[in-house]
Amino acid sequence: MSDIADTAGTSGHVLRIDGRRFLSTETIAAVGAFCDRVEDFTGQGNATVHVSGVPTGSWSRELTVPLVNKWERALRRLERLPAATIAVADGDCGGAALDALLTTDYRIATRSARLVVSVEDGATWPGMALYRLARYGASAAAIRRAVLFGTPVEAADALALQLVDELADDPVAAAATAEERAGAVSGAELAIRRQLLLDAPTTTFEEALGAHLAACDRALRRAAVVGAGAGAGARS
Repeated sequence: MSDIADTAGTSGHVLRIDGRRFLSTETIAAVGAFCDRVEDFTGQGNATVHVSGVPTGSWSRELTVPLVNKWERALRRLERLPAATIAVADGDCGGAALDALLTTDYRIATRSARLVVSVEDGATWPGMALYRLARYGASAAAIRRAVLFGTPVEAADALALQLVDELADDPVAAAATAEERAGAVSGAELAIRRQLLLDAPTTTFEEALGAHLAACDRALRRAAVVGAGAGAGARS
């Protein structure tokens, strides 16, 4: 279901997910291997995920709850990688493709892209993609129609709802630009700031303060080390 190509040290790491294929242990293993590679090369390149395709036919008949649970955990790991994750979506994206898209930090879509919540046996699939869509706007009509009826979210609506960050006629060039912009922050520092961002909507000020102060303390310590190194270099 997934194809992984690793180009660590040059243009980053690349994961390709074909939403047409059924979820399997192979898919989960591929995402896990991709995460291993990114974690092993922290600070060396970004992580790019190419997604397209939707499942057809009786795609859920072979699924089990334990398999779905492993997949959701793999996606959570992808969502927390210590590297900027950039997605490129083309055409209809559903199933595993939509799942992966919604875990990334920066999402690029071609103008032909559509986000599709898969339908099986007369009902939409109630996986965590629904949870992530709802976080962006449960009251938005396009998201409500997608979650309840499986109506595709067109590219223009996805952009307006901030489900994607930009529409691109040349997604390769757009991804390269996004990777360049994302180079300023990487590793554990990026992961910490991402988590603070994700926690903010459901955390009170008092609850969040400790985590933010800890992050500030970490940043000050890093700055002090860098400053000391610069000072030593100037004296020499």
